[in-house]
Amino acid sequence: MQPTIVDVSTHILDIPTIRPHKMSVATMQCQTMVLVRIKTSDGIEGIGEATTIGGLNYGGESPESIKTNIDAYFAPLIVGQPADKPAALRVRIDKAIKANHFAKSAVESAIYDACARRLGVPLSALFGGAVHDEISVAWTLASGDTDKDIAEARQMLDARRHNIFKLKVGMRPLKDDLRHIAAIKSALGDDISVRIDVNQGWSETQALRMLRPLADIGVELVEQPIHEKNLAGMARLTALGIVPIMADEALKGREDGFALAANQCADVFAIKIEQAGGLLRARDLIGIAQAADIALYGGTMLEGSISTLAAAHLFATVDKLEWGTEMFGPLLLQDDILVERMDYSDFTLKLPKGPGLGVTLDEDKVRHYTRK
Repeated sequence: MQPTIVDVSTHILDIPTIRPHKMSVATMQCQTMVLVRIKTSDGIEGIGEATTIGGLNYGGESPESIKTNIDAYFAPLIVGQPADKPAALRVRIDKAIKANHFAKSAVESAIYDACARRLGVPLSALFGGAVHDEISVAWTLASGDTDKDIAEARQMLDARRHNIFKLKVGMRPLKDDLRHIAAIKSALGDDISVRIDVNQGWSETQALRMLRPLADIGVELVEQPIHEKNLAGMARLTALGIVPIMADEALKGREDGFALAANQCADVFAIKIEQAGGLLRARDLIGIAQAADIALYGGTMLEGSISTLAAAHLFATVDKLEWGTEMFGPLLLQDDILVERMDYSDFTLKLPKGPGLGVTLDEDKVRHYTRK
């Protein structure tokens, strides 16, 4: 008999971070995630996850709204439906539910995890199969303290965990940000890749003032320097050709991807499965970038292990991720909810070999961190 979805459950988990994570939009002391568990009539369970940054500081969804909307709208829509047709389920969801990209991503990841587990194959197999068994992973330096960031970067290099670093900037005066970036780049040397993420923290004129000094310092990439709606400004900054410009917050779905590509608003796309609205939509964005000769980067919403692995399975199917990934979210947390921690070594993340996501939840940890 065809398997059907019999239950959808959600839980909000709060896990402290190893240090404050400072961005232009928020400072995070813990990460809150929504764990989605979908059970099917043949005894399979798939898991998915959604996170946000600072509640509603980053976007229009919060952990509380994600849980409420999945419980009230998604679950009744898909319970009783065939569990082995993820694309059909996505069509059904999109017809009834607008926006809610993060919630859609969590539900879709759980559906694909269950499908892959049923077939006994890794989740990546459902998207053509992995081209790579491991992916490079950048580390974000965001303590806000220059000396601490340098010490943290050196620790990562010594442990062979990361050799690519992204700096969160945009909260301080331009000259202070420039001194901070220059000190870190000088301390790490020419062979270490340093990029910056402004999270829309600058005006276009501020970005214009900063690009040449950043290039002189040796910064390789500037992520979302100005407001996501200022596409003309993004195009002007990209056309200068001083430092590659990467679109992030401006890239929320297929329509955004097409508009950015058509108007040459970025050199690089940061692909985030949650921001894109799920694995299928992220794959569409990858295709748009490839067709437009726009370079790719595997982005993160600072997810925990579940969503990080879902994204990693998709990214592993891409032949060229020119700028690597930043799938470091689980490493920012003090604890994990998996029985076996993910393998970060030799500057990469290794993909698990088992079916689906390839991991097992630690039920005691899930109970411990679930919000009461």
